[in-house]
Amino acid sequence: MDLKSLLLCSDEKIVRVLRRTLGDLEIAVEACSSGESAVRKLTRERFEAIVVDCSVEGAEAVLRSARSAPCNKRAIAVAILDADSNLRSAFDLGAHFILYKPISAERAKSSFRAARALMKKERRRNARVSVKIPVEISSVESSAHFKVHTSDLGEGGLAVNLPRRTKLRGRWQLKFALPGSAVILKTEAEFAWEGPGGQVGLRFENQSVEVIRHLRAWLDSTSLQAEKDDPPVPCRLTDLSLGGCYLENSSPFPVSTRVTLSMRAGEMQLSTEGVVRVMHADRGMGVEFIRTNADQQASLERFLNVLNENRNLLPELLIEPEELQAEPANPTSSAAAAAHDALVGLFRTQAALPAEAFLQELRKQRCAAGTSA
Repeated sequence: MDLKSLLLCSDEKIVRVLRRTLGDLEIAVEACSSGESAVRKLTRERFEAIVVDCSVEGAEAVLRSARSAPCNKRAIAVAILDADSNLRSAFDLGAHFILYKPISAERAKSSFRAARALMKKERRRNARVSVKIPVEISSVESSAHFKVHTSDLGEGGLAVNLPRRTKLRGRWQLKFALPGSAVILKTEAEFAWEGPGGQVGLRFENQSVEVIRHLRAWLDSTSLQAEKDDPPVPCRLTDLSLGGCYLENSSPFPVSTRVTLSMRAGEMQLSTEGVVRVMHADRGMGVEFIRTNADQQASLERFLNVLNENRNLLPELLIEPEELQAEPANPTSSAAAAAHDALVGLFRTQAALPAEAFLQELRKQRCAAGTSA
């Protein structure tokens, strides 16, 4: 099934270019020429992407409506801007990607490759499989504890049936085993929605790599999970510290994207998670690592040592998006500790700089340290 996008644009030339480009990427386009008609569609239909020409009257209202519409609040938002437009204001309105006029098919395809990978992830996370399994849920904020059964389960969350007059709000700890498995999975979740007959939806939070792996393997074994994610994207690693890395890539993911990185240098291999802190269109992205345990930190140290001891060794790196999120889970360090990691400190304090100015600061830092990947 094609992914589906809503396009607000009154310029027929841009519409033709995007229809052709998105069609090549198997993304269907439903075009609107007015903000009013686009808002109506957002309230009635689900889209994986919202593409908005910010020169059209009502464009801001469309971007805001996309964030507030229950069925489209996690859609990928793409803003089309004039060359002299304010980049920051588009991101403040909720845009994840920016396309500058004049729109070329090559640049649009580069941006939408990254967008498509996230669109598939979000649709996959929203997919649900009907299944009844026991779940233990314990409140993070009180002593409440329940044993209930699921009505459906997906990569992004689950629905449970509660006893009568039971209320379920806030954050919870979940324990359950997938059908056919003896492995007990533990994860956090937050209240998402309430339906009729005591049904409640819980959205997973701070999932470990192990929980994600088991969920995906089980979901992939069901007939409802036929669609596969896009393959990981190769990147050039330019800077690496224990807290993060900077990657050169022509199709970077937006800020707040949680990603999985697979790195290889000679015989040394490493898989870790991170959150995009800085994104420069057509250039690259800065990723802060999410560290889950001491073993992963030790692996990062060994990998960095291999690169420092073998300066001619070119590391291979693949990056894959997991989801867009407001804040990273379990960041590498606190703001105070980040001061001791110059690269992470740069991500946190200079992210608002224009791309060229930021990359200049990155080069200065690299020269001062005397190291680079």
